[in-house]
Amino acid sequence: MPQSPTSSDDVKLVSWNVNGIRAAMDKGFRDYLESEQPTIVCLQETKARPEQVDTSWADELGYEQLWNCAEKAGYSGTAIWSKNPG
Repeated sequence: MPQSPTSSDDVKLVSWNVNGIRAAMDKGFRDYLESEQPTIVCLQETKARPEQVDTSWADELGYEQLWNCAEKAGYSGTAIWSKNPG
């Protein structure tokens, strides 16, 4: 099936069970985002709070971050990173 041409209206969504955001960062998470440039990134099993992880580079890539952390440290958690299409 031929791919449609990319336009500025296209949205690229990624959903990823990272099984720990810190481990994912050690395994090339940042490189993946820089390469693929998804518009929206949905993360499951982050297992960390945003203050425990340096994500300042994500700001530089244009992502706004929303985190929903588990009450018990080191368990579950989700995050959505989204680029403002504005």
